[in-house]
Amino acid sequence: MNAPSPAPNLARIARGGKSIYGAPLGILMLEARFPRIPGDMGNGETWPFPVLFRVVRGASPERVVLQGAKGLLQDFVDAARDLVDLGAEAITTNCGFLSLFQKEMAAAVGVPVATSSLMQVPWVQATLPPGKRVGVITVSKGSLTPAHLEAAGVPLDTPVVGTEGGREFFRVLITAAKNDLDVALAEQDILDAGRALVAAHPEVGAIVLECTNMPPYAAALQAEIGLPVYDIYSMISWFHAGLRPRRFA
Repeated sequence: MNAPSPAPNLARIARGGKSIYGAPLGILMLEARFPRIPGDMGNGETWPFPVLFRVVRGASPERVVLQGAKGLLQDFVDAARDLVDLGAEAITTNCGFLSLFQKEMAAAVGVPVATSSLMQVPWVQATLPPGKRVGVITVSKGSLTPAHLEAAGVPLDTPVVGTEGGREFFRVLITAAKNDLDVALAEQDILDAGRALVAAHPEVGAIVLECTNMPPYAAALQAEIGLPVYDIYSMISWFHAGLRPRRFA
């Protein structure tokens, strides 16, 4: 009996069309010089997967947060398109206040866009028991307008506290008072904001951190207040999971 013929080799075709491969998530960065410690969105070691970074020139934290990102929409759209041209399959940003651009950017760049950690608020609210609400900690309560909240699908009566009255976090990240960051003082600002939030609103059952520089302090905050804490890291981990679903044997 003749032995069966070996199966023919299947052709292996590598598909082109991108400049960079293996990094499907593009992150639009504000132009700033403060330290981006591990856990910060702008620290490449924060992510367990490769990402593409693109700094949007002229988009300082002060201009985006305190001045409503006025005049910057096209700059962010152009930068997002650059990342997509390089190989990004989805786009996010490193400031929660850019929820203002969510609709326009999603329409303009041709890939999924998630501009703000605030977009998690409705998701988290759906997990809570009756009578409990999501609370938000933001870098600047005075700058977080109804327009920012509406763009992210956040109820306008959501409890919010800011860090602008703190000793370190706001003045380093937003007003660029200095280039160095006292990490312990910055953490204390976040903890103080969390304690103030739950003291004023005992109905809060979970917290969403608006600012993408807050994830380094999320674990300490959760331990302090005993509630779930969500941030840009939790959102982008979910976002990326759809771009590269885990393969199971």
